[in-house]
Amino acid sequence: MTVSRTERLAEQIRQDASHLLAREVHDPGVGFITLTRVRVTPDLQIARIYYTSLGDDPAARANTARALERVTPFLRRQLGQRLQLRRVPELEFVFDRSIAHQARVEQLLQEIHAQDEPVSDDAPDHGSDDQHN
Repeated sequence: MTVSRTERLAEQIRQDASHLLAREVHDPGVGFITLTRVRVTPDLQIARIYYTSLGDDPAARANTARALERVTPFLRRQLGQRLQLRRVPELEFVFDRSIAHQARVEQLLQEIHAQDEPVSDDAPDHGSDDQHN
């Protein structure tokens, strides 16, 4: 299986940007974020960096988005030095909603499982309690 150039570049951008955000960006607005994936357009002009952040409230998410916009020029310059490309892709940060959707599905499945479990667990227990009385 061959990995395309865009996939290799996307993974390198994810790794380098994660390192830069964790170690070299000192903007308190960025907070704790995780870069989940990067999609690079086939012409290598745009890199969409998907991220999640700690906390679900919309105000915190908006603050993180504004902070990422502020640090984007710095990140792009740093990536340009590391990637050795003729032209560094424009960076676009996108909040990754798929993680939140996945967490919601997991929560719903656990709720369904929790509703089913007491019914099946209680039935045998009541029967055994009745036998002892």
